[in-house]
Order: sequence, then C-alpha cells, then structure tokens
Amino acid sequence: MKLLFSIFLVFGFLATHAQKYKSEQATITFFSEAAIENIAATHSGASSLFNAETGEIAFLVQIDGFQFEKALMQQHFNEKYMESHKFPTATFKGKIIGFEKALSGKPEVKAVGLLTIHGQTKQIETEGSLTFVKGKIVMSSIFMIELADYKIKIPRLLWQNIAEKVEVKIVSTYVPI
Repeated sequence: MKLLFSIFLVFGFLATHAQKYKSEQATITFFSEAAIENIAATHSGASSLFNAETGEIAFLVQIDGFQFEKALMQQHFNEKYMESHKFPTATFKGKIIGFEKALSGKPEVKAVGLLTIHGQTKQIETEGSLTFVKGKIVMSSIFMIELADYKIKIPRLLWQNIAEKVEVKIVSTYVPI
C-alpha cells in the first residue's frame, strides 16, 4: 500500500472519485529468444494508476520482483544486467489515447509516454486494448524493448544467450478508487 501511495505522490494523481482506478497486481512478463537459451520472467505485483477523465496512466515496477524459472538467471538479471541495487524500479508515465472509444466497445487504444528502465528514460508508443468488465477496467499490451536504449549491457561472451530485443507483455486489471 505504501508503494501505491508513493505513486500518487510521484505522478500527482488525486484520488477523489470513481474516475480514478488502481491496479496493485498488474502482471508483466518478458521474453527473450536467444540462440542458446530463451529467457522468460514474470512479475505479478506491479502497481498502476489510471485516470479515466484525462487518460493519464502511471506504472511502478520493482525490478527484483521478476521471477525466473532458474534462480541463477534471476540472480544474474538483478546483479549483472539490471543492477537492481542501483536501479530498483522501472516506471511509465503517460496517457492512454482512445480510451473514450473503449466506452463504446472499441477496445483498441494506444499508450504514449515516458518509460524509465535502468535509469534511462525513453519516449515510447505502443498499442494495446482496454475493456470494461463488471465495473473493472482490463488493459493489455505487447511491445518490444531494445536493451541498448536503456544501457543494459550484454557481455560479449554472452551475446548468444541474450537477445538485444525483449518482448514485454502487460495485463492490468483496475478497480475504482
């Protein structure tokens, strides 16, 4: 809950009525296909806020919350690549474009904003969907991230183990605040 409160402070959202939504268990997965071994991880506790009046959206993800099939992969991810001791979170702050159309049954939307990973911020734009289910909002998106854009270095010896582009999937269910 403390984490969600900090998102309010960081991104300036004021939770005053039902046009504001929160998600405390957004699921983020990533997949890296490489020649020697595929790498996949899931995080089921990302936090997000969505303002349905303005379309503003914010995500906060604890990097060390990603779970891998192999413990050694998780250790290398946190220590060598993401340096989660120096860069403990990833954030996204932006807008959902087209969410008004979702009210009339057209679920295709676009997210535009600033994605910060590994201390590096980059403007991104990605397509996704937004649906209303029993008073809740469900958003999902799939997009690619280039590791070099976020200064995540792949040692020369491991270039066959880790792809330079990683597929990211997000599914987030929001409830009114």
